[in-house]
Amino acid sequence: MIATIEDRLAATAGIALLASLAALPTRAQSLDDFYAKAKDEGAFAFYVGGPTAPWEARTKVFEERYPGIKVTIGGGFSNVLDRKVDAQLAVGKLEVDAVIFQTAGDFGRWKAEGRLLAFKPDGFNKMDAAFKDADGTFWATMVNVVPYMYNTEKVAAADIPNAATDFLKPQFKGKIVTAYPADDDVTLWVFNHIVQKYGWSYMDKYMAQKPSFIQGHLGEQRSIGAGQNLVTFDSILDITEGLKRQGQPVDSHFQTGDALPIWPLLGAIFKDAPHPNAAKLFLSWLLTPEQQAKLPTWSPRSDVPPPAGYKPILSYKVANDYRAFLSDEKKVAELRKKFEGFSGPIVNSGGVR
Repeated sequence: MIATIEDRLAATAGIALLASLAALPTRAQSLDDFYAKAKDEGAFAFYVGGPTAPWEARTKVFEERYPGIKVTIGGGFSNVLDRKVDAQLAVGKLEVDAVIFQTAGDFGRWKAEGRLLAFKPDGFNKMDAAFKDADGTFWATMVNVVPYMYNTEKVAAADIPNAATDFLKPQFKGKIVTAYPADDDVTLWVFNHIVQKYGWSYMDKYMAQKPSFIQGHLGEQRSIGAGQNLVTFDSILDITEGLKRQGQPVDSHFQTGDALPIWPLLGAIFKDAPHPNAAKLFLSWLLTPEQQAKLPTWSPRSDVPPPAGYKPILSYKVANDYRAFLSDEKKVAELRKKFEGFSGPIVNSGGVR
């Protein structure tokens, strides 16, 4: 039987319709969908870098919203916890489902090794490319900023630094502090931006100021609140805000003489996670506009308003190449060694609580 032109047109139209339907995005799974599966798993475990108290508060809210899911947090320094993850991966026995770390280089490495689950939570398409992996194996849970910080009782308004060169003023000698650049990825990146702009001679002048180094940003910033040190170009805004709420005499200054460093605190789920649905539930819940609006810093989602009193983060003059910087492992290793020549090895251990 010979097909008519009408038959051929109808068949072509049918094929086109099927192709268009196949191209349509599938319905995104809702939090309720994840919860229905996560209840059978009953638990979720993750490691998080940095101060753990805020995460303990968040997980309490999560457990109340999703009863039956017990959350376990492992806190500490990202560059210590990542080694624990590597050891677990090496023996094929993961103890955690997900991580939220500042060590951005780990995520690219784990992706290359096939360790990460490709998962794009709701809001993924609202993120700047610098805040996520295009394939969805990792993405930002929040965006941290690195403004200057100072002691409000001991630094006059006229003396608040506005560029890296201002830290070389005589009144700050012996009163400057940062984390160890050879140890902390964010601090290393910040120092690298400074020497790129002002040259390595800046470091000789900086070291002549007799700065202090403390492991981790929490200890560093607490030392300014206590008056032990007065200023830093290496603060994390939400840590400063937490110290202010405790009544400490500290504040932040968004520098205009140099770019404002911003960096994504990245999250990812492991492909062999013991509780994958609970992990999807928690990280998707964390990225909802409701939870993102409660952050003490910026959301990676462009549809979530900035913290009260601030502008959208990308409207500032920012340095936003943190992930790209850490992806060059050879260069990073060389810089760690070079900066350790200035700061020396860690002798002043800080904490994360």
